[in-house]
Amino acid sequence: MTTHAEVRRYPFGEPIRLDAHPLFAKLQREEPISRIQLPYGGEGWLVTRFEDVRTVLADARFSRAAVVDREDVPRVTPEPARGNSLLNTDAPEHTRLRKLVAKAFTGQRVRALRPHVREIVDGLLDEMARGGSPADVIPALALPLPVTVICEMLGIPARDQHRFREFSDIVMSTTAATREQIIAARAGLERYLAEQVAERRERPRDDLLGALVAARDDGDRLSEAELVSLGVTILIAGHETTANQIANFTFVLLSEPGRWEFLRAHPESVPGAVEELLRYVQLGSGGGFPRIATEDVELSGTRIRAGDAVFVNTQAANRDESVFAAADTLDLTREHNPHMAFGHGFHHCLGAQLARIELQVVLQALPERFPNLRLAVPEAEIPWKRGMLVRGPQALPVSW
Repeated sequence: MTTHAEVRRYPFGEPIRLDAHPLFAKLQREEPISRIQLPYGGEGWLVTRFEDVRTVLADARFSRAAVVDREDVPRVTPEPARGNSLLNTDAPEHTRLRKLVAKAFTGQRVRALRPHVREIVDGLLDEMARGGSPADVIPALALPLPVTVICEMLGIPARDQHRFREFSDIVMSTTAATREQIIAARAGLERYLAEQVAERRERPRDDLLGALVAARDDGDRLSEAELVSLGVTILIAGHETTANQIANFTFVLLSEPGRWEFLRAHPESVPGAVEELLRYVQLGSGGGFPRIATEDVELSGTRIRAGDAVFVNTQAANRDESVFAAADTLDLTREHNPHMAFGHGFHHCLGAQLARIELQVVLQALPERFPNLRLAVPEAEIPWKRGMLVRGPQALPVSW
């Protein structure tokens, strides 16, 4: 049985751009299950190898529900996990909620959006071109695209979109906002969504929120609290990560000669390139959601005791050399790519297909429209977000 003498502070430091912290690779090789000290709630375990991460994500002995409303659970955010959330439930409750949501969030509904996503992207790029070079990719494209798509899907009026953008930035904070600010922001967003739910109770509408209100399973239906929580989750998850990844992918493709030119010359490679960028780009800031072991479990020679908190780092797993050849190299033609950018197991991201469509459309349209796109400032001058759960540039000036 492996013993663990050193307890490391986690996250391992403020992220540097999109760089992978070198300690993850070292731990993966030498100490795949390691002890960490979290900013709140004490100590836990960190899991970094691909197969171990898959095990934790798919094994019912590692519970998300056990973390709800517990101040003593190790975590990176000031506020503990909230209940009534799809993210913080286990089977059978998670299965019930996911099944009801899936009825409204069908693959057919999402696939049918592709032409409209392209229409939105083309319109945004038209406006960007009219504004002239240089332009900032984030307000021009990265943010308005996923915000517009998820708001239209849910049926949120365009005039109200600014309300949850502000809330989202606060709710996704680790150190950029106080606990009081996070609680107030979430309460404001919940009040707004409760109003939207009430409207659809009185006047049913053909949008995703309306479909969630109507969703039933053998006479069961989503409670008011579940509906509001799901609305919060879908709104934030439906735009925050994709907006950052549009900016991150653009930065990565423009930061090294040949990448943009390859994508421009080989548009058929875009779907595979998106999967590789999802694997390669370090989106998270090093935190993650804790799980609680409900019984003793052994992983890679380490005994995890019942009641212990366990964190997985899927980004480290996506750089596991035993699974991905030349894992630290971006290979836009990579074929074997079982990455876990959208998670794995029970909590695999419901919005993965929508995110893929948005990212694919952007990487098809942007090189077509701006074949000579380049960074407008030196890489060292690009400002990056700090104190957030996800990474991304605050601004990304480009020229053409």
